[in-house]
Amino acid sequence: MDISIINAAETNGDVGIIIGDKNAKKTLVEFINLRCPFCRQWFLDHEKLLAKEVASGNLKRVIKLYNKDKESLQRGNVMHQYVTKGDEKKALADIKKIFLSQDLWGDLSLEAVAKFAEEDLKLENYTDELTQKAIVTEAQRANIQFVPTMILNDHIFDESISAETLLAYLNE
Repeated sequence: MDISIINAAETNGDVGIIIGDKNAKKTLVEFINLRCPFCRQWFLDHEKLLAKEVASGNLKRVIKLYNKDKESLQRGNVMHQYVTKGDEKKALADIKKIFLSQDLWGDLSLEAVAKFAEEDLKLENYTDELTQKAIVTEAQRANIQFVPTMILNDHIFDESISAETLLAYLNE
């Protein structure tokens, strides 16, 4: 990932799924797609560390479910509609449930993905086209092309960041 082309100043901490205290010391902006295996790796590998930082009041996470045109990621675009709005704990649980079942729905047709979300995962459709459009526009302005892309202060990184490096960034 070429981070030199990303303009982090074009991102914001207000649009997306907000996890934690809105006035936390640090804000982590996460552009992810629920079909992306690297996004799943990021989410699951750093879940406990990020939860601890949020619980301590040090971190606000802003998860931006980024709809992508790439054919293989369009299934994620469908799943984005099934993540709860307005309840951060349920939203995180929905995202985890979707990621853990990714291998079961990842190659289905778009219609079958929606059916899987509703029938197998027992999720409700929370379609929010305004938020989705805002996230896509924001990503384009910031020149974010790949998922996952994370921004924490002056640091831009992807799923390959180590827990040690992430913790160092959080403690700066």
